Amino acid sequence: MAAASAGRGRGGVSLCLATAGGVKALALSAFTLAWTHSIAKVEWQEDWRVTPAGLELMQARVKGTGPGMEPPPEARLVDGWFQWRPARAPMPEVVLGNSGAAGEWRLCHDGTCRTLSEIVGHPVGANVTKMSICDEQQR
Repeated sequence: MAAASAGRGRGGVSLCLATAGGVKALALSAFTLAWTHSIAKVEWQEDWRVTPAGLELMQARVKGTGPGMEPPPEARLVDGWFQWRPARAPMPEVVLGNSGAAGEWRLCHDGTCRTLSEIVGHPVGANVTKMSICDEQQR
């Protein structure tokens, strides 16, 4: 699985994961979010950057197609993955839901992928997780 390389920010922005059990701050500037589609069982990946303007989606990939998950016309097939760069402004927050039907979201950086439950230290379950830029009190 491809993982985005991440630099450690000194005084830069950090990624915060807010769950029902609290907030976890991660000192990283780039990461890959990966998951398996709950119905088609197809792997999805998104490369993100953590910037002062918000969370910026750099590239999306899907390892196949299925109902409701067709890649856009500009997607190109590269090494078995449909890849494209979404045209989207940086977002202040990204909300991740989990049906529990296909496993957990995985966050990858520095060549390692871990589930959100592993990262935050408690089961996330079907609860919502919010990704955002950490404010000064959360770092």
